[in-house]
Amino acid sequence: MTLLTQSTTRARPSHRLIEVYDSDAYLTDGTAIAAAERNVVGGNGYHLYMCSLQSDLNVEVTIRVWGEPQPPPGEAEGFTAVSLESETGTLVIGQFTFGPAAEMSLPRPGVYEGHVSWVGRVAAAEYYEHALRQIEDDWSTVRIRQLWDDNPQPEQYTLDLWYVREPEPAVDEDD
Repeated sequence: MTLLTQSTTRARPSHRLIEVYDSDAYLTDGTAIAAAERNVVGGNGYHLYMCSLQSDLNVEVTIRVWGEPQPPPGEAEGFTAVSLESETGTLVIGQFTFGPAAEMSLPRPGVYEGHVSWVGRVAAAEYYEHALRQIEDDWSTVRIRQLWDDNPQPEQYTLDLWYVREPEPAVDEDD
């Protein structure tokens, strides 16, 4: 099991969503978002959306690229199979309101298959509700940041991907 590359970043799930997409595939896909809202993760082949149960606490997103297929993680709360095509070889971890949180270079452009797993999703949402009750009348930035940073169970999403083939050739719309 050869790990080729790994990247971890923290991102804020504005509108409860974190997205991972090829750097040229920046258009939003409402159908894939609706799938994520139903199933935690939704995608269209170029975009993956991960739906949190809260919209303010940072979540951790780890992308690992392997040299061969990996079994689903046993310790996760849940997981789903995914496919992601990257024509550029660069993935963006995006936050709707705040823009890109990070970029990651893949070993090469192409189609990657794998799975997304998650832990801490429900615990983070419960902490978020608890923290909102603790704020009371002190809505200062310092107080809110302190409560957000004190989350004892961070929400984490892990994308385990492996290369399967070259990307589809670009379609010339003039033909």
